[in-house]
Amino acid sequence: MKKRALKIVGIIFLMLLGLVIALPFFLEGKIAEIIKNKVNQNVNATLDFEDANLSLIKSFPNAYVDLHNTSLVNKAPFIGDTLFSSGTVALKMSIKELFKSADEPIAIKSLIVDNAKLHIKVDADGNANYDIAKETEAEAQTTPEEGSNNFTLALEAYEITNTAIIYDDFSSGMHLVISEMNHSGTGDLSLEQSELQTKTDALVSFELDSTKYLNKNKVSLDALLGIDLKANKYSFLENKALVNQLPLVFDGFVKVNEENQEVDISFKTPSSDFKNFLALIPEEYSKNIESVKTTGNFEVNGQFKGIVDEEHIPTFAININSENASFKYPDLPKAVKNVFIDTQINNETGITEDTYVNIKKLSFQIDEDRFNVNAKIKDLLGNTKVNAHADGKMNLANISKAYPVPSGLDLSGLLTADVTTAFDMASLENKKYANTKTSGKMDVKEFKYNSEELKNPVIINTAAVTFNPEAVSLNSFDGKTGQTDFKATGTITNLLGFLFNEENVEGNFKLQSDTFALNDFMVDEVLAEETPTENPTTNERIKIPSFLDATIDVTATNVLYDNLNLKNLTGRLKIKDETALLQNLSSDLFDGKLSVNGSVSTKSEISTFDMALGMESFKIGESFKALDMFKVLAPVANALQGKLNSTIKLSGNLEDDMTPNLGALTGNVLAEVLSTNLDTKNAPLLKALDGKLSFLDLEAIDLKGLKTALSFDNGKVKVKPFALKYKDIAINVDGSHTFDRQLQYKATLDVPAKYLGAEVNNLIAKIDDSSLKDLTIPVIANIGGNYTSPNVTTDLTSGVSKLTQQLVEIQKQKLLNQGKDKAKDLLGGLLGNKDSTATDATNTSAADVLGSLLGNKKKDSTQTDSTKKKDAVKDAAGSILGGLLGKKKQKDTVN
Repeated sequence: MKKRALKIVGIIFLMLLGLVIALPFFLEGKIAEIIKNKVNQNVNATLDFEDANLSLIKSFPNAYVDLHNTSLVNKAPFIGDTLFSSGTVALKMSIKELFKSADEPIAIKSLIVDNAKLHIKVDADGNANYDIAKETEAEAQTTPEEGSNNFTLALEAYEITNTAIIYDDFSSGMHLVISEMNHSGTGDLSLEQSELQTKTDALVSFELDSTKYLNKNKVSLDALLGIDLKANKYSFLENKALVNQLPLVFDGFVKVNEENQEVDISFKTPSSDFKNFLALIPEEYSKNIESVKTTGNFEVNGQFKGIVDEEHIPTFAININSENASFKYPDLPKAVKNVFIDTQINNETGITEDTYVNIKKLSFQIDEDRFNVNAKIKDLLGNTKVNAHADGKMNLANISKAYPVPSGLDLSGLLTADVTTAFDMASLENKKYANTKTSGKMDVKEFKYNSEELKNPVIINTAAVTFNPEAVSLNSFDGKTGQTDFKATGTITNLLGFLFNEENVEGNFKLQSDTFALNDFMVDEVLAEETPTENPTTNERIKIPSFLDATIDVTATNVLYDNLNLKNLTGRLKIKDETALLQNLSSDLFDGKLSVNGSVSTKSEISTFDMALGMESFKIGESFKALDMFKVLAPVANALQGKLNSTIKLSGNLEDDMTPNLGALTGNVLAEVLSTNLDTKNAPLLKALDGKLSFLDLEAIDLKGLKTALSFDNGKVKVKPFALKYKDIAINVDGSHTFDRQLQYKATLDVPAKYLGAEVNNLIAKIDDSSLKDLTIPVIANIGGNYTSPNVTTDLTSGVSKLTQQLVEIQKQKLLNQGKDKAKDLLGGLLGNKDSTATDATNTSAADVLGSLLGNKKKDSTQTDSTKKKDAVKDAAGSILGGLLGKKKQKDTVN
């Protein structure tokens, strides 16, 4: 019996051991099912996580539940938006909690959330994406007391690490971002009354109506909180907070009621040292405030008290005060002294729009220069109304001598101001600037501003501004940057809109300059990274400011653009949307006049232009030498000497220095040559053509009055046919070339017979027919290759051979006094009256006739008649071509 009992006990033990081994594997799948079901049944959202696992502790009293890559995704009306996501959510609880039904309470002992993001949204209609709870019929009929016992919070500790909380309220224009947040708490929250020790640090950004009040400001809070779960009341006990480096202590409580929240919290600086003020400034600007020597006080205190619900916020009063304070950085030569601050930020009604700021006094002094500001800002969270005044004098160079300004910022000059302004934001937003009232003056002398973003420092010798209710008058503006000097006057119609409403600067200006160099306005642009590991590179590019919406009348003595020097430039620029519209721009260039109308845009990644240029009496040599565009438009540019008129319409892309990208040009050119000569030594093309035809001297061609037209697109230039005249030789030219300088041209010359040498002219004289005095033959010159090494071929040889045969045949017929009709037909064909060709079907005396004409001796009788004739023609043609194609040009005196 005893053995049997022991055997049963052994079997039970083995079963328990198997259960211990199998339980974790069973629970891992069960966890995901339990948690998903409980959440998805109760919210209008979808819970998902990549993985869930369970770790058992000792003898099963607790378990760790880890959920990885958890996300809670909204359904309508925020369908697809992720309300919450995290890398890890870890829960510590008793194992028995996993087996409870949906109606039973679940107790959680610890919670760890890492790499989480909570994104709360309120749309323009007031719908909130966190309102996801489902209301069932049972819940609607259950009293709050009956429905509140399905969850027990038995937390002993929790941690939230590397987390971001984003609140976007598009109905009020409020945006809050808490990033890099680390928060932890320890305490026993299972008790009705307990204490919770918390530690928090984060970066806080806050924006309201497009105005950033905080931008990643450091905030930390170590606090012991008193918690009364029965009364839903949370109180500050011991605590210490830092905003940037400003220390604060809090007192009071927050009580959560059914319909609202009750707030009664006060705060103050624990000391009155003026270093508290420097601690408000971001650390990168305030530097090491511990070493700063200060006198005087700086105090901040305030209280929030009242009800928070859909219509109210707590009333509050925040006081900022400093009297006769000073501070001096040990490594800077000057001190800021006589600092007075008296400011209140209040809300006395609990209505958001009734918040106001009253800057009764804000003043400081450096050396003998003093500056004062006072202002009243009402309806801070509604239609903000501002009434402000600023006056004083300040040597700007002293600012960097008294305060650690950002690296690379170099200010100098004397600023004098006395300005009063009153406006409301609604008028600015609706551009009703007549509702604003701004008056006063502001003067700047010897102002110098330097920054890493600028190629050269900007120096303003004098600037005077008068503020009027409807506009700002720029009375004078005299300055310099790099080689550029400028003087300007004009008006700005919406300065307040530019300063407060992110509008463009609108106005009308007159700009004068002795020297204006476009290269001075090259700016560095960061280029996109090719790979994530590479550092971004920069590239200099001239950019039209995006904030300008202005009309500028320009007068400049010298404008330096690329390698050009435009003189006496006048015209109008209309600038808007990163595009400059050029109207009636004119200047002196290359001893002629240039007129420009068109547009330039730097809005896209690649700058573009569309221009119409007029050129009057341009010096051809200088313009073609200086302008790369002209060099590719005309292969013979370097050989031209004289002047021309031209109109050019072109469009395309611009390089970063605002010069045209020649490969992307499109347009056309009309040109008229006023007077010019050709210097073939500077043009390989003309030199090659000149060397092919001994009777042609291109340098003697008169191009006066020549008109031609060409068009270009996608890197190819097409020249419309045009005619030239050299003595009594008509030359017709047409063809095309590419921007990479490949040639494809044809020149057709109607060459009078008198230029073909003495032999041909002797033949014509023997024929003794007056109609032959105007005889011409067409000679075609085909031009290929490129600009520097062109190749020229002509059909001169075949043309002369053909003419010689025709002349020989005509004379033969005449000398034999037979076949007169045949001679007449041949003569008519040669003059173009009738088609006729010389044939070899003549009698054998043709060779003798040709020989006698040319003074040749009679050939040996052993030769055949056919051979004699062919040799005579060959000798005659060879003699003629030898003269035409010889190295020395023939001195033709025939008129």
